[in-house]
Amino acid sequence: MLDLIAVIIVIVALVATLAHAGYLALLNSAASKRAGGTPIANYVRSRWPIAGVTTAGALLGLLLTGGDGFVDILAILIGGGSGAVALKSLESTQKKYKTDS
Repeated sequence: MLDLIAVIIVIVALVATLAHAGYLALLNSAASKRAGGTPIANYVRSRWPIAGVTTAGALLGLLLTGGDGFVDILAILIGGGSGAVALKSLESTQKKYKTDS
């Protein structure tokens, strides 16, 4: 049962980390095509390490889900923590650049 919980948590975390990285990629692409987009591109460049580390953490959590007991708990902690940090970073980036249409 703990295996299933760990897999679900880590998959949700992986989706969150990939969403964060994808949003940064889209924001960087838009900034590079726009005149005066240098400040946004600089901001995105400063956020790439967070996206990379959280994605790596979620992938590590996914690799650990095949274990028993303590390893599953470790997978939940690493994967869930990575997902939480990625989600918080995604929300802060969206809040910073959100426009009301």
